Amino acid sequence: MTPTAIAKRIHNFGAGPAVLPLGVLERVREELLDYAGTGMSVLEMSHRSAAFEAITQKAEADLRALVGLGAEHAVLFLQGGASLQFAMVPANLRPAGASADYLVSGHWSQAALKEARKAGGARVAGSSEASGFDRVPSPAELDLDPSAAYLHYTSNNTIYGTQWPEPPEPPPGVPLVCDASSDALSRPVDTQRLGLLYAGAQKNLGPAGVTVVIVRRELLERVPGGLPALLDYRLLAESRSLYNTPPCFAIYVTGLVLEWLREQGGLAALAERNQAKAALLYGAIDASDGFYRGHARAESRSRMNVTFRLPDAPSEKAFLQEAQAEGFDGLKGHRSVGGVRASVYNACPHESVAALAAFMTDFRRRRG
Repeated sequence: MTPTAIAKRIHNFGAGPAVLPLGVLERVREELLDYAGTGMSVLEMSHRSAAFEAITQKAEADLRALVGLGAEHAVLFLQGGASLQFAMVPANLRPAGASADYLVSGHWSQAALKEARKAGGARVAGSSEASGFDRVPSPAELDLDPSAAYLHYTSNNTIYGTQWPEPPEPPPGVPLVCDASSDALSRPVDTQRLGLLYAGAQKNLGPAGVTVVIVRRELLERVPGGLPALLDYRLLAESRSLYNTPPCFAIYVTGLVLEWLREQGGLAALAERNQAKAALLYGAIDASDGFYRGHARAESRSRMNVTFRLPDAPSEKAFLQEAQAEGFDGLKGHRSVGGVRASVYNACPHESVAALAAFMTDFRRRRG
């Protein structure tokens, strides 16, 4: 095969798999055939080799530095996505006969609850379903069980475009479990309140194929005996995510993204940048005199997934078609709700967001 010129890159607003930093992609290209002088690709090397061990160690170190993790938390690089975590969390952290609390704020928290109920007790401790998931439940609405095995919530809701502005406060002694798949490392994390956090990498951390789990080590003492090996957090932590062959290439690329995130100034700087990007799109919505109608209430607006509707179906179809022609990709809303969704994750360039906001203003001027 002969080298070919790189095509012009589009404005990628896909919800996941999502845009990766250009510098990371260029680094992958440079190292694809010969990683660090090994004479082979990461795709080819043994997961037991010193070279790959160095990759995982650096990825973990960068993650720990970004989040501010101490020795009290273990870091796992697993497979199966967040969907497997829906089953692993209760299997590992919910003792026999106990119940867990779930805060339901969208499709994926519903899916997590459904999976947890297959093998034990799980109750809804707060929900915004009655209002069409246009917000997250308020603290006053929560009905929390002080004896719950854990309190589970989904920090950002990709389909509906809502996000918890702050983590919910569990009762004393109840671990907080967070599905952070679509906003992981987009803002600072309060590690003191963190019992377990999991995130499929393909939205905000890296490519599809690896799931990052951060778990407080004291919770590993809850893991019951007899779990299948690949579902056992304690065994996976003891084996440093190497009980079996891990998703090596996905871990490698995620490690490069973690390095890039540190180069951007860390999570506080990223939070400011993400807020500025989201503000451009919400500004275009709010200034449209109702032409664009955001789904999320202002107090629950997501900085990662901006969702909105247009006056009617023909207008939405025209918007999406014209946007595609102008180089904006991934804007069609989730099939369950329709509309428009712009995902502006960490790696989404400010220039892409500014271009989309300008397109929205121009489209309204011409069609409104």
